[in-house]
Amino acid sequence: MHRFKRLIFIIGFFLAVIGLAGCSPSAPDFKSLDISDVEWGGDFELTAHTGERVKFSDFRGKVLILFFGFTRCPDICSPTLTKLALLNERLGEDADRVQVLFVTVDPEHDTPEQLAGFVPKFHPSFIGLTGTAEEIAALAKEYKVAYRLNPRSSSTQTLIDHSGGLMVKDAQGKLRLLIKNHASVDDIEHDIRLLLKEKPQT
Repeated sequence: MHRFKRLIFIIGFFLAVIGLAGCSPSAPDFKSLDISDVEWGGDFELTAHTGERVKFSDFRGKVLILFFGFTRCPDICSPTLTKLALLNERLGEDADRVQVLFVTVDPEHDTPEQLAGFVPKFHPSFIGLTGTAEEIAALAKEYKVAYRLNPRSSSTQTLIDHSGGLMVKDAQGKLRLLIKNHASVDDIEHDIRLLLKEKPQT
């Protein structure tokens, strides 16, 4: 009789565990690296290519795609912005709920005027951001972005080595994803749509 009671207890315990697992929301099946657990990636204020001062939190309610680069980048930046423009097109009406921010790591050269002649040509909704060297350094530190002047730079050409990839915040302003440079538009769209489906946290 004692064995039977113990068996019933064990069965009941496992059924309860299974029931709890069924009630717990499963983690989204992202294609990109899920960095939802990080505690960094806070709010910042910079100067937009329009000359206005804006904060990341100004875009609360939208999925935010952050891309760190510079306008004279010879290889990665233009193809990545082109990829994001294609993403914007594929999202259709949902594109209104997504904001791309291009953050320069070359504030000495990338003035608002310089950004205005570069970023919107990929898509008019994209926003270029710059600031003082101190502001960009503080932002890069907070977002774990590395950058430095390339030793091959010359008086006629400035090259900057910098971390690649995209960082994505959800509509509540929480940093959620790190997307690698080689990610396909299909995979990026998949992950952005998952974030767009999430219900606001109360």
